[in-house]
Amino acid sequence: MQTWLMKSEPEEASIDDLQRLARLPWIGVRNYQARNFMRDAFQLGDRVLFYHSSCAEPGIAGLARVASAAYPDPTQFDPASPCHDPKSKPEAPRWLLVDVSFERKTRLLSLKELRERPELGSLQVLQKGSRLSITPVTDAEWRLLEPLLA
Repeated sequence: MQTWLMKSEPEEASIDDLQRLARLPWIGVRNYQARNFMRDAFQLGDRVLFYHSSCAEPGIAGLARVASAAYPDPTQFDPASPCHDPKSKPEAPRWLLVDVSFERKTRLLSLKELRERPELGSLQVLQKGSRLSITPVTDAEWRLLEPLLA
């Protein structure tokens, strides 16, 4: 089992939304590396650190699980969607998504707090220039994070 950090803007999809709905499609990924993680590396049941980004206090807000295999993101075909990709065709979709299922809310482990812990310095979300919406978390990083999320 692997662990992934997945970023979402809370006004688009928050941990509270996921708790209420139990399962959400992770729409709108428009980065090839993040797409490839979903397509090639995600496994059913993988852990997800649900990270709130682009908000007043970014950070890890809860835990989820990968709940489906990757499949085409329908927003790429919708001209009314901000995620529309006119170059993507239904017969050859460019963009994929996975469903994630709710596991539990955690205390907010803020970006500020993550940065204050030198032992977590290897987390990709903390690297300068890292803007990926999906990043792998090593087993060692997970062992350090898990007690902080209680």
